[in-house]
Amino acid sequence: MIKTYRPGVDDDAIVAIWLKASRLAHPFLGEDFLQREAGNIRDVYLPAADTRTAWMGARPVGFISLLGDQVGGLFLDPAFHGRGLGRALVDDAVTRRGHLELDVFVDNAVGRRFYARYGFVETGRHVDERTGHPVIRLRYPA
Repeated sequence: MIKTYRPGVDDDAIVAIWLKASRLAHPFLGEDFLQREAGNIRDVYLPAADTRTAWMGARPVGFISLLGDQVGGLFLDPAFHGRGLGRALVDDAVTRRGHLELDVFVDNAVGRRFYARYGFVETGRHVDERTGHPVIRLRYPA
């Protein structure tokens, strides 16, 4: 089930999901960076984004945050990968926005596989200023 993010209510769950998923998909960023960034998720990114959550039972297990048609983040608790929840979140975003763009780290094999299967196409590459790691710019639909 997809629900609208509830500020102040869903924050702890979203940050926990982000940390679990980031440890899997972004180990190259290091634990210190992830811990610092967790505060920014709560205090900077969530308040600025249009966020929807994916629920299993009584708890959120994933989320997508949009800044206009830009996907700022798509994260699922790794225990819930392979159940169609990421696709459901992106489907919901595409329905609401029409098209989407995002950056994915070159070294994020999990994210790159997901986006390729969904049908996103590469439109460019650059280096992320904050981390120094290369990223791929993707768009859907092409």
